[in-house]
Parts: sequence; structure tokens; C-alpha cells
Amino acid sequence: MQSKGINVTTEQKTGFVRQISGKAYPELQIGGDWLLAHYATIKAQLSNIPSPLTDNTRIDWRYLGALDTAGAVLLSDLIGPQQIQALSQSGTELPAEQLALLLKVAAAMTNIETPSSSSIHSFFTDFLAQIGLVSSKIWQQQIALLGFIGLTIETLMLSLLHPRRWRITSLVAHIEQTGLNAVPIVALLTFLVGAVVAFLGTTVLFDFGASIYTVDLVAFAFLREFGVLLAAILLAGRTASSFTAQIGAMKANEEIDAIRALGLNPVELLVLPRVLAMLISLPVLTFIAMVCGIIGGALVCSLELNISPRLFLTILQRDISLTHFLVGISKAPVFAFVIAVIGCLEGFKVSGSAQSVGEHTISSVVQSIFMVILLDALAALFFMEMSW
Repeated sequence: MQSKGINVTTEQKTGFVRQISGKAYPELQIGGDWLLAHYATIKAQLSNIPSPLTDNTRIDWRYLGALDTAGAVLLSDLIGPQQIQALSQSGTELPAEQLALLLKVAAAMTNIETPSSSSIHSFFTDFLAQIGLVSSKIWQQQIALLGFIGLTIETLMLSLLHPRRWRITSLVAHIEQTGLNAVPIVALLTFLVGAVVAFLGTTVLFDFGASIYTVDLVAFAFLREFGVLLAAILLAGRTASSFTAQIGAMKANEEIDAIRALGLNPVELLVLPRVLAMLISLPVLTFIAMVCGIIGGALVCSLELNISPRLFLTILQRDISLTHFLVGISKAPVFAFVIAVIGCLEGFKVSGSAQSVGEHTISSVVQSIFMVILLDALAALFFMEMSW
């Protein structure tokens, strides 16, 4: 009887496998310890033997020593999971524990799915997948925002019926934080933007001999758009981030859980004072922004066009109607509500780490500015169609 493969003795501890020739049916002899420590050596021997084996191959298990999971995986690759599962039905000299291990590994390897060619990624498919993920995330954010808006309005309506539950002290403190402390930056920024708008209007309209209409340009722009838009964007960056950081820090420190444990409503305690403070502060800041922007434009008109403040006010009163002011100021409460709700919602989304607080703070600022600009564009289209 001749053997083909690696010649080893049965006393060797390292696992081995060899093919026995000269018989009517092909026979495979397996022996030694098939353990993780001998994995590399056994793997090298298996490279000379085609796998999986044919159905009529006979296997001699008499010399098999110890067996662990790594050896069972190699045997499953060599013999084939289906033939190993057939061992339980046919007689075999394998010990019961080794047979059970082989069957368990073979069953696990049978359930492994081989990757198909359709799973190969390309730049185009990855790009489309990323678009889908972002779109789904935005959609989920909008659904969560609408739900939180409904919860806030419901809590507000219920609290209005119980004056004892009004948080006057918290409301006044947030008005000071969101409104009074923001007056200097809002006034300075809108004053400078008003001066820039007036300077650009003077430069362009001078070529047409219509420099006098710079007054109308500044007043029209700030009463309808720039006043409320600049104030809202400033509060979106300044106040929405503050709301998210405050509530997020409370969420990270489990203070919100403590509020719920005391039987209090976190929305009533934390959200309503901030929302109401924004509803009061932003219209006032919008009015200040309008006035400061027009003052900045009047200063440039006085220096560049020799239009006195009295003449500036006369033209303003003659050409600009009250409708433009009402259009601009009517958008302020809507922007204030959206900014406050987004800031509070992102704070409640914080998972508990400092990194999560930073991520949701950035998200609240981006969402707030995006929603303000989107709502302003929709309002502009609506007012234009209504000829207001």
C-alpha cells in the first residue's frame, strides 16, 4: 500500500492528512491533533489536497487526536459541510463530542453567505447611497420636529389654563438672555449692513441719475427682509446653540431624568419659558434691526448724497407704506418659534457625552438658519403673490 502526501507517523501530535492510493475507492487518512496551535502547518498540508472531497471518498478517523474549533473549520473546508452533516446518519468511529463539534461548525459555515457580484460598490452607487442616507436623515429630522412642535403647542395650551404653573421668573431670565443681551450685536450688525446697502445703492443708481431712490431701497430692504432675517440668523447662531448646550448638559448629567422622577414635565419646565422668551425677544430685536439699518443707510445718504436726515424721513414717509413694516414684523414670531423649538429639540437628543453635546449644538444652528431662510423664501413668494 502506497501513500501520497506527507509521510508522518501516527504518533505525531501535529495534525496531518494523507491520501491512500491503491484502493477501489479514494481514501483519506486524518490523524494527529487538529488544534489552533497547528493551524498553519495543517493549512499548508491541505493546499496539496483538492477540497471539498468527492462523495465516494472514504475517511479514516482512527488516528484523529484532539480537535478544537479551528481544526473543525479546516475539516469542514476539506470535507464539505454537507458530508460532515451526513456523518451523523452513517456510522463513524469519531467520539460523540468531536462529532458534535464538527456538526456545529459545519452548520454555522453552511449559513455563511458568499458575497455576490451585485454587492460590488462603485463611486456612483456609494454616492447614491449617501444621498439616500442624508435624505432619510433629513426626513426623520422633520418628522421629529413636527412632533415636538405639536407637543410644545399642546403643553402651552394646557399650561395657559393653570396660571399657577407659569414660570414667570424663568421667562424673564430668558428674555434677558435672548433679547436684552443680544441688542448690541444686532444693532451694530444691522447698522453696518444698512450702510453697506446704501453705499451699493448709491454706487449703482448714480449711473442712472436715480440716487435719490437709495432711500427707498434701504427702507424697503430692511422693513421687509433684512431686519427680521438678520435678527433671526443672529439668534439662530447665538440662542439656539445656547438652548441646545444648556438642555444637552442637563441631559448628560441626568438632570432631566431627575425632573421626570420628581413628577415634573421637562417640556413645561425647560421648553416653554425659552419659546415664550423668543416669541417676545425676536419681534423687539427685529424692530431694533429695522431702525438701526435705516439709520445706517441714512448716514451714508447724508455723507454721500447730501440728503439730510429730515429729507430722508420725508421721502421715507412719502414712499414707504406701513404694509412693508407689517410684512417684516409678522415673520418674526414664526422665526422665533422655529428657532426655539429646534434648539430645545436638539438638546433633548443629546446622548450623554460631551461630543454629543457639540454635535447637536452644531446641528441646531445649521437647522435653525436653514429653516429661517426657507421660511423667509416661502413667505416672500406668498406676499408677492398676494401683492402685499
